[in-house]
Amino acid sequence: MDKRPPRVPAGRKDSAVLTPPSASSPEEPDQQPTGEITRGHLRTVEDPDPDEARGEADGPTSGGTNTASSDGSAGRAWRDRRAQQRTERVAKFWNIFEGGNPYTNYWLVLGATIALAAFGLTMVLSSTSVDSTGQAFTTATRQAVWAGIGVAGMLVLTLIPTKWMGWIGWAAMITAGVLLALVAFSPWGHTGGGSTNWLRIGPVQGQPSEVAKLALVLWGGAVLARKGRLIQHATHWMMPFVAPGALSVLVLVLAGGDLGTAIVIILIVAALLFAAGVGMRWFFAAGVMAAGAVALLMWITPYRMMRVYAWLGMNCDHPTEPCYQTEQGLYALASGGFWGVGLGQSRQKWDYIPEVHNDFIFTIIGEELGLLGTATVLGLFAVLVVGIFRVAHGVQTDDYHGRFVKLVCMGIIAWLVGQAFINVAMVTGLIPVVGVPLPFISYGGSALTVALLAIGVVLNFARRQRLEARRPRSRPKRRRRRSTLAPLNKKTTPA
Repeated sequence: MDKRPPRVPAGRKDSAVLTPPSASSPEEPDQQPTGEITRGHLRTVEDPDPDEARGEADGPTSGGTNTASSDGSAGRAWRDRRAQQRTERVAKFWNIFEGGNPYTNYWLVLGATIALAAFGLTMVLSSTSVDSTGQAFTTATRQAVWAGIGVAGMLVLTLIPTKWMGWIGWAAMITAGVLLALVAFSPWGHTGGGSTNWLRIGPVQGQPSEVAKLALVLWGGAVLARKGRLIQHATHWMMPFVAPGALSVLVLVLAGGDLGTAIVIILIVAALLFAAGVGMRWFFAAGVMAAGAVALLMWITPYRMMRVYAWLGMNCDHPTEPCYQTEQGLYALASGGFWGVGLGQSRQKWDYIPEVHNDFIFTIIGEELGLLGTATVLGLFAVLVVGIFRVAHGVQTDDYHGRFVKLVCMGIIAWLVGQAFINVAMVTGLIPVVGVPLPFISYGGSALTVALLAIGVVLNFARRQRLEARRPRSRPKRRRRRSTLAPLNKKTTPA
């Protein structure tokens, strides 16, 4: 009779195998093998656990528990994997800002700027189409003319050599100082909205403070970039950038009573110093001093304190009190809903909101185009910031030119985005009314023109990066040595 052990079927997935006991098995020593195999002659052999087998291979364990599990290494490995995954997600998100190439960054900045300017012209026309004087297109036409001048200046700044930007900053700084002095200390200064920040010479008027913003960015970038590593010392970033440069501009602006522009100038100075690498301890002290100065200026000025009281909900009993403008703006935003009431169909622009085409134009966007329109405007600003930041990140050198490009780009971002944040926070009631227009959107020829010129500076940097990326990197050719012998085929002229 065949005495071979029984075979297990191949398709069976049991974890135990029945095998006959051997002759020397200690389980049943008295039982002798007979001629047939019964179930009583079989014993169970358990399959070893892979984890236990690994633990036995590594070494002895206590209490049947794996050493890797007892000392917490598995938990630490899981936490390390989770931390690595979070780091990878943050890196992918940050790649949106640092990614791109010189070819797409140029069109990203230009496209967002043109879209914002066109959006602003449309909303200025819509908000001023109910002019009681019967000149519905006069304001929009003036804004379009200034937009054309700004676009022409933007193209000129895009094409000029980049090395001229520093000298343009010096010239613009001197010009802005003279114009601000004329506004504050000459009869040509024009008062409007509680502050003297307009310069009117004959039929032409404008805001020199807008020119001062661009001049401070270019001049400050040139000065701080020239300092290099010396910027770590307080005396080098303090003079001449902070004093007398930025402080003189700030004092002249405050002499005209324009607190909103002064806050924007403080943001520009802080952004330039931060991008240059100034220590954080100086920002804490400067922030405390700036907050105290702003609070003091509000306290000693009656009309500013009236705006603060309106922001706190005081003196709002009468419909003509300072709360009227903010409340009507909130009504406009609330009535717009998600889709809005339709372009040109606003009801609050019928003399319910003062300065509706200027500082409070964002409320008309929310009423006519709804939440979708306001989100579109904020999205265009976000795209513009991403494009400018990519241009700054595209600089690969750490020389004067590289530092200058980074500083100017950071200053322009702080200027445009900081001013937009202040305007949106003002019309939504997050901060008191300070009279700051929305860049590219609000009515104002000088503000729109200077903002377009600032974008022209960024496009100049982006254009240079495109040209450098397009230029082939070839090895320099060796110059052929001139022979001292005369050429053999040279014809000599007869004497």
